[in-house]
Amino acid sequence: MSDGQGAIALTRAYLESRQLQELVAQSGLDLRILNETELEQSIQDILQQRSHSDVWVFAYGSLIWNPTVKFSDRRVGRIYGWHRRFCLWTPLGRGTPENPGLMLGLDRGGSCRGIAYRISAEDVLTELLILWRREMVVGSYTPRWVKVVDGRERWDAIAFTINHSHVMYAGDISNEVIVNSLATANGKLGTCADYLVHTVDGLMQYGICDKPLLKLKEQVMAQQVSTR
Repeated sequence: MSDGQGAIALTRAYLESRQLQELVAQSGLDLRILNETELEQSIQDILQQRSHSDVWVFAYGSLIWNPTVKFSDRRVGRIYGWHRRFCLWTPLGRGTPENPGLMLGLDRGGSCRGIAYRISAEDVLTELLILWRREMVVGSYTPRWVKVVDGRERWDAIAFTINHSHVMYAGDISNEVIVNSLATANGKLGTCADYLVHTVDGLMQYGICDKPLLKLKEQVMAQQVSTR
């Protein structure tokens, strides 16, 4: 599986220049884009909920293999009350309006192992703005504080949980629909299949074996082989 030719690389420079916002604006999709003032206010709102110097961010999907932010430490950890799930339609990034892809979100219930990144106090505002430009373009996630545990310590981190009220929330969809989307969808940032594989591989690099994702990977690869 490989990204389609001409796929846009989601780099730090791309996010700094706000080209992701421009991409959505030029797409013709009926999605409201959050402006810089709204993004900065959202950051201030969540920072005011906790006293902090350094800030941790919990990664469960593409932030694991493509963080794009400067960090001073990273640790494997688990959060409770949330699980990783393909529950966000993407009609642009890794899909099209005719064949939308699916991306990961944190949905209610269960637990999730991922990577926590520590952002130094002096970099918090700059780095969080990069993250917000990436994750909060159209408000499909809700940033919130979660408790990360690693067997020795517990600490607070920001995580991007799915926004159930957003038009792109996938809701209760069948495994068949998920597999078909991941196997066939391809957008400006590449294929859903690559997104899945990169996430599985990224988790495995840290010793995290997500069995549901591994099963999905097998099913997606099998469907792609069967349709060649």
